[in-house]
Amino acid sequence: MTTHPLDAADARTPPADEVTVAAVLLDMDGTLVDSTAVVEAVWGEFAAAHGVDLDTVLSVSHGRRTIDTVADFLPDPHQARVVAAEIEAAELVRLDGLTAIPGARDLLASLPDARVAVVTSAERELAVRRLTAVGLPCPTVLVAAEDVAAGKPAPDGFLRAASALGVPADDCAVFEDAEAGLRAARAAGAFTVVVGGHESPTIRGLRRVDDFRQVRARVEGDRVVLALP
Repeated sequence: MTTHPLDAADARTPPADEVTVAAVLLDMDGTLVDSTAVVEAVWGEFAAAHGVDLDTVLSVSHGRRTIDTVADFLPDPHQARVVAAEIEAAELVRLDGLTAIPGARDLLASLPDARVAVVTSAERELAVRRLTAVGLPCPTVLVAAEDVAAGKPAPDGFLRAASALGVPADDCAVFEDAEAGLRAARAAGAFTVVVGGHESPTIRGLRRVDDFRQVRARVEGDRVVLALP
């Protein structure tokens, strides 16, 4: 990645408004697709059915695999697997209300397939359905929940995506909206950009965009140049 004078808060954050990387890795839910209403409705049903506090569930569910969240509340592994599968099946048929994050379509259109990947905690079928439902393309490299042994906040998904693109993870830019994904991106060594309003100590020193209308990408040779606010 291009080097710039760096601030002490985060050695991955250049002060310039352009960042050059080998590839761009994007989360899906909350980053490319606004699925908040559907996700919160499904977890609300889970909380009611199992007598757990919805706010507590939502505080740990965003950006994580379904099975990992369910297992936090249902200690029996068999029950957790059954319930997680039920939640995933319910999500597959709930496509109303999904919208693309503003600017996502234009950003993806500006990136060649060999320079972009989606890394999601959703199952592959759900990821493809949601992207398709909001009119976004599915990159060839899509790393989904079932593709990794450890989900976010482990860096496995981003490392796998970078490897599939043939580039080092620390030469990639990651766009993420949730705590688990942001921690995973930083653990992978990627230049990490927060999408939306998430606040936590994890984001100290990171770039932030409200949505992708604030991002421009162009390709120069085998590099991607990102213009950021």
